[in-house]
Amino acid sequence: MKREFSTVTTKGQLVIPSKLRRKYSIRKGTKVAFLEEGERLVLQPLTPEYLRSLRGSLAEGPSALKDLLEERKREREL
Repeated sequence: MKREFSTVTTKGQLVIPSKLRRKYSIRKGTKVAFLEEGERLVLQPLTPEYLRSLRGSLAEGPSALKDLLEERKREREL
């Protein structure tokens, strides 16, 4: 695993290196999830590809995936 670095601003923002943005299809408006795994903070981009990969695992009950996909569709229409 290669390491990339960024600095958090006074507003709590950080820049994701362009190489990683391209690799993980992170664009303006891409939503991300922050997950705590032990002592690590993991950033998970909620790209359409990632959301499609979840479809089978969220087949039962109310679908957060469906809500996220609908939200992304509405954002693209703006």
